[in-house]
Amino acid sequence: MPAPDLSIIVPVLDEAVALPRLLHQLAQQRGIILEIIVVDGGSTDNSPGLARAHGARVLHSEAGRGQQMNVGAQAARAPWLLFLHADTLPCGATQLRDAVNKLSEHPGHVVGGHFALEFERSAERNGLLYRYMQEKTATHRPYTINGDQGLLIASRTFHALGGFDTRLAFLEDQRFAATLQQRGEWLLLPGHLVTSARRFEVEGAKTRYILMAVIMAMYVIDLEEFFTRAPRVYQAQSATERLLLTPYFRCLRAIMADICWRESWLYWVRVGHFVVAESWQLFFFWDVVLRPWLGPGRYPATRFHDAIFAPLVQHRVGAWLTAILVFTYTMGVLAPWYRWRERSQLHKNKD
Repeated sequence: MPAPDLSIIVPVLDEAVALPRLLHQLAQQRGIILEIIVVDGGSTDNSPGLARAHGARVLHSEAGRGQQMNVGAQAARAPWLLFLHADTLPCGATQLRDAVNKLSEHPGHVVGGHFALEFERSAERNGLLYRYMQEKTATHRPYTINGDQGLLIASRTFHALGGFDTRLAFLEDQRFAATLQQRGEWLLLPGHLVTSARRFEVEGAKTRYILMAVIMAMYVIDLEEFFTRAPRVYQAQSATERLLLTPYFRCLRAIMADICWRESWLYWVRVGHFVVAESWQLFFFWDVVLRPWLGPGRYPATRFHDAIFAPLVQHRVGAWLTAILVFTYTMGVLAPWYRWRERSQLHKNKD
């Protein structure tokens, strides 16, 4: 067998429905020799058998996407690695060849590549939210690069950066993206990937997005107790169900009750700093809302944020005021609203 140009590493756990479609799409790639490595984390379905039937190399690992992808990277033979989720598909027949060629233009530099995303949906609901998330994947701002976008990197660079952090069963992509950003840069690769919106559709799109924001805030302020105490903070795709936010708000309230008020306030101030740093997203959202009138590629509201708004609020007082607003909105508005809403839905289901 000729030496592969690119090793594609796919972590799976009960992905028998999505996996064949991905492997079929990868077989259509042209102009590049692929090594496909499927790393199974203990599937109870026929994911490993389906992978072998499509010519993929199957490895086994403890469950956990970071752990599984590290195992695949250790076994990979190609000079380039692409970490791809089972429900994410390339679109063009030469897309992966073009992506490797783009990164090859930067020899000697610490670079990684990611694709923009398009969500594959079964319904037209929440179209604006999906448009917003799709456009965000084409940026390089902090916390916008994740594993759904397909992470492409030279094998030597991946190992030099230490691979994926496996301290948590998730967020390994965010940690790795931040590590690479500190040492080099991310490039947007040509073409886009189509990824399934199934988690958003099953759990509830807006509810999932709110929980994602809470998770990122807790991750950035390093409140590890949230991840040890929060109930099932991230479920495997096969185990997803309608998402309830009330248990997570209760978890936050319990953590606040267990620590002194001063320490609790300092955590909320850190959240304030995080929200201020991410305030560009509100302006970016309005650019997406106005996209039919602005046309593609224009972001006047985001430019206004970067040039004028951000310098005005990125200071201690801004963070403190934001902390008060975020605390009031989260615990005084969102938490009661979702408690009432979810309780009402529970009673309705019983009736």
